[in-house]
Amino acid sequence: MNRRFGPTAREPATPLWWGGIGLRVLTLAFALGAILVYRDDYQRPRLAWIVFGGMVVWTALTGLVYSREALRWRWRWFVVVDLLVSCGLMLTSPWILSHAQLSGVDPLITTVWVAGVPIAAGTRFGGSGGVVAGALVGVATAFARQQFTLDVARDSVLLVATGLLIGLSATTARASAALLAQALRAEAATAERERLARSIHDSVLQVLARVRRRGAELGGEAAELATLAGEQEIALRALVSTEPAQTTDGESDLRAALQLLSSSKVQIAAPADEVRLPAHVTAELLAVAGEALSNVDKHAGEQAKAWVLLEDLGTEVVMTVRDDGPGIDEGRLAEAEAQGRLGVSRSMRGRVDELGGTISLTTGPGQGTEWEVRVPKR
Repeated sequence: MNRRFGPTAREPATPLWWGGIGLRVLTLAFALGAILVYRDDYQRPRLAWIVFGGMVVWTALTGLVYSREALRWRWRWFVVVDLLVSCGLMLTSPWILSHAQLSGVDPLITTVWVAGVPIAAGTRFGGSGGVVAGALVGVATAFARQQFTLDVARDSVLLVATGLLIGLSATTARASAALLAQALRAEAATAERERLARSIHDSVLQVLARVRRRGAELGGEAAELATLAGEQEIALRALVSTEPAQTTDGESDLRAALQLLSSSKVQIAAPADEVRLPAHVTAELLAVAGEALSNVDKHAGEQAKAWVLLEDLGTEVVMTVRDDGPGIDEGRLAEAEAQGRLGVSRSMRGRVDELGGTISLTTGPGQGTEWEVRVPKR
């Protein structure tokens, strides 16, 4: 799958990949210089050139793979193979260097060329991957030296630190690109919503407003049409003025979703800020509110009004749906469930129970009906 980090599929950590490629080329040139300087002291100079040839081929191959723009071409398994191949080439040092060279300060056959591995692992896997790769290269260095010295420990620390820093940089770059992409999409959606709102205001809303006023003046059946036109006008205004509820990180804004339930008979009271919840939680709570408002339409009478109150308490959200209808008689809900009408028991209580929340009812003859739903945010 082509993962999109921003407006394009370009990997945000691409500069780090190219930096790693450049480092390998530079360190390859350094390794060539080291071989030219120390070749006369090697036990097997011919093997040294063979290993260097392998380094040249592997540098070219890793450059081709890591230079691809899309992250999907920078395979995870290839980075692991890169670690194994680089360490394997370095472990040929005991067969190439003399005992005096291994015991002294002369560089191993790969020199600092292996530093490209923690960079690649950190860029691909993040900070933890870079640390693991750096530590493994450090262990391989100790085996190649056949001893653990202060110089080996110092090199290992530098390799681990390099992998950690590069990994953190790559992770930060990807997170920043994702946030930027989300902000750009939100800005584009807002601009398009404002454009549609202006267009609708200049046409549809004005027509609905005129129908509402004229129908109210004429009375009779026209008054009923005026009421319907007024409801649609309110719903349309809520639609074009409410920000999109769905986000790209698996969460959505319950406040924005509830605003779409507003009508001439339903008023919504919600916090000024977003109330972000997992998208499926928002969908379930919206369905609960919709079922409660549907019961108001069916049972509370044509003149009944309803109010939806949303509160964000930090650890939980509280949604209250209240109406000024005649209320529910005692035993009515049990009777409805026995008759197979499961709107309350299944649609409302069942949804809230699955979310790990609670739902309570306050009602009585002539007192209206109030549902209070409490659901934990996490």
